[in-house]
Amino acid sequence: MIEMPLEFASQGTTCRGVLYTPDADSRNLPCIVMAHGFGLTHASGLAPFKEAFCKAGYAVFAFDYRHFGESDGQPRQTLSPRKEVADWLAALNFARTLDRIDGSRICLWGTSFSGGLVIAAAAKDGNVQCTISQCPMMDGLASLLGVIGYAGITQAMRLTWHGTVDWIRRGLGMSPRYIESAGRPGELGMMTAEDCREGYVPLLADNASNYVAAGVSYTIPLFRPIRLASKVTCPVLVQICDRDTVAPANAAAKAAEKIPNPEVKHYPVGHFDVYRGEALAQSIKDQLEFLGRKCPP
Repeated sequence: MIEMPLEFASQGTTCRGVLYTPDADSRNLPCIVMAHGFGLTHASGLAPFKEAFCKAGYAVFAFDYRHFGESDGQPRQTLSPRKEVADWLAALNFARTLDRIDGSRICLWGTSFSGGLVIAAAAKDGNVQCTISQCPMMDGLASLLGVIGYAGITQAMRLTWHGTVDWIRRGLGMSPRYIESAGRPGELGMMTAEDCREGYVPLLADNASNYVAAGVSYTIPLFRPIRLASKVTCPVLVQICDRDTVAPANAAAKAAEKIPNPEVKHYPVGHFDVYRGEALAQSIKDQLEFLGRKCPP
């Protein structure tokens, strides 16, 4: 697998990624454009997916969102769904210009939070070959209700308070108010179900951190890819973790019902289980089978 660092502009900010190809000489490759989920970088636990796709004959262009990882953008660790959708569209258009890539054969690949982002990006672009959404966050409002369900209304009020402080601080030109992305039950964090910290933290690469600007607590409930699902015209593989505490399985299923060309796979596991062990192997197997039919190398 050959790696080539690249950079592109998204609304005036430089984003960086890596193009992975099976070898140095291959041409006219179908390409999988990939980025991670909530607050993570593409170096955070996605190597098995990249390696499997390259081995199967695909190129992979994996990138970091602005404000995260290797990409520019200040202040750091500030997550905006609207900006991240724009980053997806910029990465997609950049990949189409690469000499070794067949721009007509591109798949968007997202997991967790980016599983919803790729639905929004595919709906807005309208010309991708196919899309893969693994354990996708399809409805931010449903995710907020899920937090209330496992952590209580008090936790939601704490997140709102710290989010308000964050927006005020940034409005005054001060540094953001940060909170943990994943904490233990009872702690302050965006995700605090039983499996969150133990599932999230092991994924962190050296260029990723377990914290995010608290103002995201306002924007997450407003980000609802389910509303755009009916506008996705390409084939979509939706992989649902039935025991998901982060991205509610029922919301993902409802979104899949709205997609004109869905293929749905269910896994009897939790949200973070698809990054390891048998669930990881099965997820990759299903993705390669889907790609072989919808975007063959």
